[in-house]
Amino acid sequence: MLVHSPLPLLAVATAAMLFALPLQKDAAQDPVKTQKVSSLVPVPRTDQWAIAREKEVLRRARDTAPVSIVFVGDSITQAWEDAGSEFWKLHFDSIGALNLGNSGDRTEHVLYRLEQAPLTRLAPKHVVLMIGTNNLGHGKSNAEQTLAGVKAVITTLQAQCKEATVHVLEIFPRGDAMNPMRGDIAQINQALRAFVRERNENAKTDQQPLRIHAVGDLFVDANGAISKDVMPDSLHLSKDGYRIWGEALLPLVMQ
Repeated sequence: MLVHSPLPLLAVATAAMLFALPLQKDAAQDPVKTQKVSSLVPVPRTDQWAIAREKEVLRRARDTAPVSIVFVGDSITQAWEDAGSEFWKLHFDSIGALNLGNSGDRTEHVLYRLEQAPLTRLAPKHVVLMIGTNNLGHGKSNAEQTLAGVKAVITTLQAQCKEATVHVLEIFPRGDAMNPMRGDIAQINQALRAFVRERNENAKTDQQPLRIHAVGDLFVDANGAISKDVMPDSLHLSKDGYRIWGEALLPLVMQ
Protein backbone atom coordinates (compact mmCIF):
# COMPACT_ATOMS: atom_id res chain seq x y z
CA MET A 1 0.00 0.00 0.00
CA LEU A 2 1.31 3.41 -0.91
CA VAL A 3 1.35 5.96 1.90
CA HIS A 4 1.12 9.64 0.81
CA SER A 5 3.26 12.00 2.83
CA PRO A 6 1.41 14.99 4.32
CA LEU A 7 4.43 17.23 3.70
CA PRO A 8 3.47 18.42 0.17
CA LEU A 9 0.02 19.35 1.39
CA LEU A 10 1.50 21.14 4.39
CA ALA A 11 3.90 23.03 2.15
CA VAL A 12 1.06 24.15 -0.13
CA ALA A 13 -1.02 25.29 2.82
CA THR A 14 1.92 27.18 4.32
CA ALA A 15 2.67 28.90 1.04
CA ALA A 16 -0.95 29.92 0.66
CA MET A 17 -0.92 31.45 4.11
CA LEU A 18 2.26 33.37 3.39
CA PHE A 19 0.88 34.77 0.15
CA ALA A 20 -2.30 35.79 1.95
CA LEU A 21 -0.55 37.69 4.74
CA PRO A 22 0.35 40.86 2.76
CA LEU A 23 -3.26 41.10 1.53
CA GLN A 24 -4.60 40.86 5.05
CA LYS A 25 -2.18 43.51 6.24
CA ASP A 26 -3.09 45.90 3.41
CA ALA A 27 -6.81 45.42 3.95
CA ALA A 28 -6.49 46.07 7.66
CA GLN A 29 -5.15 49.54 6.88
CA ASP A 30 -8.58 50.59 5.53
CA PRO A 31 -11.13 50.11 8.36
CA VAL A 32 -13.97 51.58 6.25
CA LYS A 33 -13.61 48.67 3.81
CA THR A 34 -12.89 45.81 6.19
CA GLN A 35 -15.51 46.17 8.90
CA LYS A 36 -19.03 47.40 9.44
CA VAL A 37 -18.59 51.05 10.22
CA SER A 38 -21.30 52.39 12.54
CA SER A 39 -21.78 55.55 10.47
CA LEU A 40 -22.96 53.36 7.55
CA VAL A 41 -25.24 50.92 9.40
CA PRO A 42 -28.85 52.18 9.73
CA VAL A 43 -30.04 52.08 13.35
CA PRO A 44 -32.99 53.61 15.21
CA ARG A 45 -32.61 55.95 18.15
CA THR A 46 -32.53 54.20 21.51
CA ASP A 47 -32.16 57.20 23.85
CA GLN A 48 -35.61 57.80 25.35
CA TRP A 49 -35.60 61.56 24.86
CA ALA A 50 -35.16 61.19 21.08
CA ILE A 51 -37.49 58.27 20.33
CA ALA A 52 -40.68 60.37 20.35
CA ARG A 53 -39.15 62.90 17.97
CA GLU A 54 -37.96 60.11 15.67
CA LYS A 55 -41.52 58.75 15.53
CA GLU A 56 -42.85 62.21 14.74
CA VAL A 57 -40.29 62.77 11.97
CA LEU A 58 -41.14 59.37 10.46
CA ARG A 59 -44.84 60.26 10.62
CA ARG A 60 -44.19 63.54 8.82
CA ALA A 61 -42.25 61.75 6.08
CA ARG A 62 -45.04 59.20 5.62
CA ASP A 63 -48.13 61.39 5.96
CA THR A 64 -47.30 64.90 4.76
CA ALA A 65 -48.51 65.94 1.33
CA PRO A 66 -45.81 66.67 -1.28
CA VAL A 67 -43.67 69.67 -0.38
CA SER A 68 -41.19 71.94 -2.11
CA ILE A 69 -38.32 71.74 0.39
CA VAL A 70 -37.29 69.09 2.92
CA PHE A 71 -34.75 69.77 5.66
CA VAL A 72 -32.91 66.67 6.90
CA GLY A 73 -30.53 66.69 9.84
CA ASP A 74 -29.84 66.76 13.56
CA SER A 75 -30.54 69.25 16.39
CA ILE A 76 -29.32 72.19 14.33
CA THR A 77 -32.05 71.40 11.82
CA GLN A 78 -34.69 70.51 14.43
CA ALA A 79 -34.17 73.85 16.17
CA TRP A 80 -35.65 75.70 13.22
CA GLU A 81 -38.74 74.97 15.31
CA ASP A 82 -37.20 76.60 18.39
CA ALA A 83 -34.50 79.28 18.17
CA GLY A 84 -35.04 79.56 14.42
CA SER A 85 -38.85 79.56 14.43
CA GLU A 86 -39.22 83.25 13.56
CA PHE A 87 -37.07 82.96 10.47
CA TRP A 88 -38.55 79.57 9.51
CA LYS A 89 -41.98 81.21 9.37
CA LEU A 90 -40.55 84.23 7.55
CA HIS A 91 -38.52 82.37 4.94
CA PHE A 92 -39.64 78.76 4.55
CA ASP A 93 -43.20 78.18 5.77
CA SER A 94 -44.71 80.12 2.91
CA ILE A 95 -42.83 78.16 0.25
CA GLY A 96 -43.77 74.75 1.62
CA ALA A 97 -40.89 73.43 3.71
CA LEU A 98 -40.86 70.33 5.93
CA ASN A 99 -38.51 69.89 8.90
CA LEU A 100 -37.20 66.33 9.40
CA GLY A 101 -34.46 67.13 11.90
CA ASN A 102 -33.93 65.14 15.09
CA SER A 103 -31.65 66.26 17.89
CA GLY A 104 -28.62 64.01 18.37
CA ASP A 105 -28.96 62.25 15.03
CA ARG A 106 -25.86 60.81 13.43
CA THR A 107 -25.57 59.59 9.85
CA GLU A 108 -26.65 56.06 10.82
CA HIS A 109 -29.90 57.41 12.28
CA VAL A 110 -30.71 59.40 9.15
CA LEU A 111 -30.01 56.32 7.04
CA TYR A 112 -32.47 54.41 9.23
CA ARG A 113 -35.17 57.04 8.83
CA LEU A 114 -34.69 57.18 5.07
CA GLU A 115 -34.93 53.39 5.00
CA GLN A 116 -38.13 53.35 7.06
CA ALA A 117 -39.78 56.32 5.36
CA PRO A 118 -38.27 57.16 1.96
CA LEU A 119 -38.74 60.74 0.84
CA THR A 120 -39.77 59.83 -2.70
CA ARG A 121 -43.47 60.37 -2.08
CA LEU A 122 -42.81 63.94 -0.89
CA ALA A 123 -41.52 64.86 -4.37
CA PRO A 124 -39.45 67.81 -3.11
CA LYS A 125 -37.69 70.23 -5.43
CA HIS A 126 -34.97 70.83 -2.86
CA VAL A 127 -33.49 68.78 -0.01
CA VAL A 128 -31.30 70.58 2.55
CA LEU A 129 -28.93 68.28 4.43
CA MET A 130 -27.02 69.06 7.62
CA ILE A 131 -25.47 66.01 9.29
CA GLY A 132 -22.18 64.68 10.65
CA THR A 133 -21.25 66.80 13.66
CA ASN A 134 -22.65 64.27 16.15
CA ASN A 135 -20.64 61.42 14.62
CA LEU A 136 -17.54 63.34 15.64
CA GLY A 137 -18.87 64.98 18.78
CA HIS A 138 -20.23 61.76 20.29
CA GLY A 139 -16.96 59.98 19.54
CA LYS A 140 -18.71 57.29 17.46
CA SER A 141 -16.80 57.94 14.24
CA ASN A 142 -13.49 59.36 13.18
CA ALA A 143 -13.22 61.85 10.30
CA GLU A 144 -12.94 59.17 7.62
CA GLN A 145 -15.93 57.24 8.93
CA THR A 146 -18.01 60.40 9.33
CA LEU A 147 -17.26 61.35 5.74
CA ALA A 148 -18.34 57.89 4.57
CA GLY A 149 -21.62 58.25 6.47
CA VAL A 150 -22.39 61.69 5.05
CA LYS A 151 -21.68 60.47 1.52
CA ALA A 152 -24.01 57.50 2.08
CA VAL A 153 -26.81 59.86 3.17
CA ILE A 154 -26.25 62.07 0.12
CA THR A 155 -26.34 59.06 -2.21
CA THR A 156 -29.56 57.81 -0.60
CA LEU A 157 -31.24 61.20 -0.90
CA GLN A 158 -30.32 61.48 -4.55
CA ALA A 159 -31.70 58.01 -5.23
CA GLN A 160 -34.98 58.75 -3.42
CA CYS A 161 -35.48 62.30 -4.70
CA LYS A 162 -34.38 62.13 -8.31
CA GLU A 163 -36.05 65.41 -9.26
CA ALA A 164 -34.66 67.36 -6.32
CA THR A 165 -31.54 69.44 -5.94
CA VAL A 166 -29.76 68.16 -2.83
CA HIS A 167 -28.09 71.01 -0.95
CA VAL A 168 -25.25 69.67 1.19
CA LEU A 169 -24.41 72.03 4.02
CA GLU A 170 -20.80 71.71 5.09
CA ILE A 171 -20.56 70.70 8.75
CA PHE A 172 -20.67 73.84 10.86
CA PRO A 173 -17.56 74.70 12.90
CA ARG A 174 -17.86 74.03 16.62
CA GLY A 175 -15.95 75.31 19.62
CA ASP A 176 -15.47 79.02 20.26
CA ALA A 177 -11.81 78.88 19.21
CA MET A 178 -9.41 76.69 17.24
CA ASN A 179 -9.50 73.04 18.34
CA PRO A 180 -8.69 69.58 16.92
CA MET A 181 -12.32 68.84 15.98
CA ARG A 182 -12.32 71.92 13.78
CA GLY A 183 -9.50 70.25 11.87
CA ASP A 184 -11.53 67.08 11.34
CA ILE A 185 -14.51 69.13 10.22
CA ALA A 186 -12.37 71.11 7.75
CA GLN A 187 -10.98 67.88 6.25
CA ILE A 188 -14.45 66.36 5.92
CA ASN A 189 -15.81 69.49 4.27
CA GLN A 190 -12.88 69.61 1.87
CA ALA A 191 -13.52 66.00 0.85
CA LEU A 192 -17.25 66.65 0.52
CA ARG A 193 -16.56 69.45 -1.95
CA ALA A 194 -14.50 67.04 -4.05
CA PHE A 195 -17.24 64.39 -3.77
CA VAL A 196 -19.89 66.82 -4.96
CA ARG A 197 -17.70 67.97 -7.83
CA GLU A 198 -17.03 64.40 -8.98
CA ARG A 199 -20.68 63.37 -8.66
CA ASN A 200 -21.73 66.32 -10.81
CA GLU A 201 -19.07 65.63 -13.41
CA ASN A 202 -20.23 62.01 -13.73
CA ALA A 203 -23.96 62.68 -13.42
CA LYS A 204 -26.46 61.68 -16.09
CA THR A 205 -27.82 64.53 -18.17
CA ASP A 206 -31.28 64.28 -16.58
CA GLN A 207 -29.99 64.19 -12.99
CA GLN A 208 -30.24 67.26 -10.80
CA PRO A 209 -26.84 68.55 -9.70
CA LEU A 210 -25.63 68.42 -6.13
CA ARG A 211 -24.91 71.71 -4.41
CA ILE A 212 -22.62 72.29 -1.45
CA HIS A 213 -22.64 75.42 0.70
CA ALA A 214 -20.12 76.72 3.23
CA VAL A 215 -22.70 78.55 5.37
CA GLY A 216 -20.65 77.74 8.47
CA ASP A 217 -17.92 80.11 7.30
CA LEU A 218 -20.28 82.99 8.09
CA PHE A 219 -20.12 82.14 11.80
CA VAL A 220 -16.33 82.44 12.14
CA ASP A 221 -14.48 85.75 12.53
CA ALA A 222 -11.04 86.67 11.21
CA ASN A 223 -9.38 85.21 14.32
CA GLY A 224 -11.12 81.86 13.97
CA ALA A 225 -13.46 82.50 16.89
CA ILE A 226 -17.24 82.03 16.99
CA SER A 227 -19.28 84.65 18.79
CA LYS A 228 -21.52 83.55 21.64
CA ASP A 229 -24.15 85.75 20.02
CA VAL A 230 -24.25 83.26 17.13
CA MET A 231 -23.49 79.99 18.95
CA PRO A 232 -24.12 80.36 22.70
CA ASP A 233 -22.72 76.90 23.46
CA SER A 234 -20.22 76.92 20.58
CA LEU A 235 -22.34 74.37 18.72
CA HIS A 236 -26.04 75.26 18.46
CA LEU A 237 -27.25 78.40 16.76
CA SER A 238 -28.93 81.33 18.45
CA LYS A 239 -31.82 83.24 16.95
CA ASP A 240 -29.27 85.47 15.20
CA GLY A 241 -27.47 82.38 13.91
CA TYR A 242 -30.67 81.16 12.27
CA ARG A 243 -31.18 84.61 10.76
CA ILE A 244 -27.74 84.35 9.12
CA TRP A 245 -28.40 80.78 7.95
CA GLY A 246 -31.87 81.60 6.60
CA GLU A 247 -30.71 84.66 4.71
CA ALA A 248 -27.85 82.68 3.15
CA LEU A 249 -29.98 79.67 2.24
CA LEU A 250 -33.16 81.28 0.93
CA PRO A 251 -31.71 82.60 -2.38
CA LEU A 252 -30.21 79.16 -3.07
CA VAL A 253 -33.53 77.29 -2.84
CA MET A 254 -35.47 80.06 -4.59
CA GLN A 255 -33.41 79.88 -7.77
